[in-house]
Amino acid sequence: MRTVQIAKDTHVPCLGQGTWNMGEDPARRAEEIAALRAGVELGVTLVDTAEMYGDGAAEQLIGEALGHVRDDVFLVSKAYPQNASRDRLQRACEASLRRLGTDRLDLYLLHWRGRIPLSETIEGMQALTKAGKIRHWGVSNLDTQDMDELIDAGGAACVTDQILYNLTRRGPERDLLPWLARNGMSAMAYSPVEQGRLIDAAELALIGADIAATPAQTALAWTLRHPNVIAIPKAATVGHVRENRNAADLALSDDIVARLDDAFPAPRGPVPLEML
Repeated sequence: MRTVQIAKDTHVPCLGQGTWNMGEDPARRAEEIAALRAGVELGVTLVDTAEMYGDGAAEQLIGEALGHVRDDVFLVSKAYPQNASRDRLQRACEASLRRLGTDRLDLYLLHWRGRIPLSETIEGMQALTKAGKIRHWGVSNLDTQDMDELIDAGGAACVTDQILYNLTRRGPERDLLPWLARNGMSAMAYSPVEQGRLIDAAELALIGADIAATPAQTALAWTLRHPNVIAIPKAATVGHVRENRNAADLALSDDIVARLDDAFPAPRGPVPLEML
């Protein structure tokens, strides 16, 4: 699978596994564990979660599913904005580590911006890095102006911005994605299939059929066409994991990209970064 460089010494798969809403239904636990394990076996070794997901239930699920292959996984979690002060960030990180059953995170993100100054969050991230509890840090749901402020506050060590980006949420293409590329940062696209809603788009089904791909695979391949974008769709079944994995090998021709642009046009002017 193609990789994306997120730091000088670190490359990750361009396709990861999201875990929003996973770990919350006991009846689906075995199926979700099987899906996470299948993903890692298929090379989808970046796994994204957050303390917010099921109040830690997703982190606990990951710990149970992947604890035995921890060293093979690039593990990402996120902190609530109210936990973004130096002291609370340390406590939040330690709680995530306990739920995940590990001694470190590969990447720790500020989930979205709150009232705590970015400079204080940066200080907290730096302290966690120095203590060896996280390898890298980044942010989520920060728009271009926020990223400028982050750099001005001393945040040059940020490696990624996790954002809502898909065929129907193309606002980041105008300013944010070019900004991240210029500054050597990756973008991590969450909800790349719009939480499944894109699957029902008739235009996407028609275009996908012409390249022997499902609508989800076509949407994922479109998102992954950028060299510095990582997509993190959720897949709670082994079959869905395999479908997503195959999308990472799908190369879209210029003609197909043009058809997708016509069916899902980019906004004509600036659009504030959207969130789900």
